[in-house]
Amino acid sequence: MAKTIRIGILLSGGGRTLENILKHIRKGTLKGLAEVAVVVASRPGIRGIEIAEAAGVPAHVIRRNPGAPGSVQAYSDAMVARLDERKVNLVCMAGFLSYWVIPERYLGRVMNIHPALLPAFGGEGMYGHHVHEAVLARGCKVSGCTVHFVNNTYDDGPIILQRPVPAYAEDTPDDLAARVFREECIAYPEAIRLFAEGRLRIEGRIVHVLAGGKPTKPRSR
Repeated sequence: MAKTIRIGILLSGGGRTLENILKHIRKGTLKGLAEVAVVVASRPGIRGIEIAEAAGVPAHVIRRNPGAPGSVQAYSDAMVARLDERKVNLVCMAGFLSYWVIPERYLGRVMNIHPALLPAFGGEGMYGHHVHEAVLARGCKVSGCTVHFVNNTYDDGPIILQRPVPAYAEDTPDDLAARVFREECIAYPEAIRLFAEGRLRIEGRIVHVLAGGKPTKPRSR
């Protein structure tokens, strides 16, 4: 039986992804498999902190001082100290917009969800509506979401799973964002479940999803 993993959530905004993960822990895909051990926010006064506190999850604000020497590393060290303190097994970035340096011992234990089908429309500055605007401006017929392991290059880590959606010429960025987010609400809990069950194996840039010791396709709903 899979163990209950302790998740650290990193966020910078409204907390919709945190809300979805908590819902799946209470009565869905992640019940008995995961718990949110800590939330770390990059700025104060955001709804994500309120959601964490309402759920009884410790929430901390860690802000970077961009003018200070070595600020990125100092910021990253403070983040990792919080995660270590709460004995986190898996870190889930949930709309987290601050760059941090992931130490080697955390590689393979940090996930992110991106609102496009990587490697297209990724990289520094490509987040939220910037992504959906770029997809529509390019005339893409398909978009979607990607859950991937995170390394220290923007949107470059090994892909765990993807879920596509159609993109229509008449779409606004809000239309496409809503369609993609519905799939994010399925994809992220699914990826966390596979991690908790020990079914993800990274080989170079490829993530294999295991069932009975053999690679297989992720379960969809």
